[in-house]
Amino acid sequence: MDVKRILITGANGLLGKNLTLALKDRYEIYAILHSEPAERVLGVTYVFIDLSLPWDTRSLPENIDVVIHLAQSSEFRNFPNSAINIFSVNISSTAYLLDYAKRVGVKKFIYASSGGVYDQSKFAIDENSPIIPPDNLGYYLGSKLCGEILSNSYIDVFQVIVLRFFFIYGNRQQAGMLIPRLMSNISSKKPISLQGKNGIYINPVHVQDAIAAVIAALSTDKSQTFNIAGPDIVSIRELSEAMGNYLKVKPIFQKISGAPKNLIGDNTKMIDLLVKPCRRIKDCLSDIPFKKNDE
Repeated sequence: MDVKRILITGANGLLGKNLTLALKDRYEIYAILHSEPAERVLGVTYVFIDLSLPWDTRSLPENIDVVIHLAQSSEFRNFPNSAINIFSVNISSTAYLLDYAKRVGVKKFIYASSGGVYDQSKFAIDENSPIIPPDNLGYYLGSKLCGEILSNSYIDVFQVIVLRFFFIYGNRQQAGMLIPRLMSNISSKKPISLQGKNGIYINPVHVQDAIAAVIAALSTDKSQTFNIAGPDIVSIRELSEAMGNYLKVKPIFQKISGAPKNLIGDNTKMIDLLVKPCRRIKDCLSDIPFKKNDE
């Protein structure tokens, strides 16, 4: 597939910002943002659209080969107060972008989803594992799954790649996300809640490995869904203790009721068809932003 022009939504987020930097010298990049970035990337064409408000695809370029739809509502935790914002960004904008992609002859549509849509299990979850039942899925994850369904409806029009990310982490990540929040709590000597002795088990993926997977997806030859997960399975206790050693602060743990519900992505398909993740989280703790205890 001959790819020259790429449209990236959510280009100011952790993944989008780093992906834009990684692709800018190889492709003509159009980046959708809702506000001015802290630093513009030379050679990137910026398109300012607030996807939470009514907008028109006629403001987008008419000649695009690939759409990489990474945008998600920043209000994802604020349900039901921000339900319309979540719907507009996660579902409505996906529908508009898919229709736009059809209209301008896009060859490939890459949709960023979440590993959180899977029903949690003691074992690693592959791409054919059960999804959480609708009555337990929740509004945010329901919106991501709706985006998958809408995207896959177009597989007879253009190629669709769904990437289900498992706990991306890296430089300049928002402080409220799981991995930097753990680091901040340990630094501030706030207790870490654990179900069971060790808490849940996860395999987070470094943003650079996530970027490598997205870039590899540009060369795939058919519509597919991939788990994008890191190389190491760690418990919240184990990860917190590693963070504590790094910060020289002993973590405080508190046990809470309930059994731990692991969320481990089976990344076999990712390794076989895209890229092998190589960054181990315990070796990348310096890449995790956090609030220091005096901030």
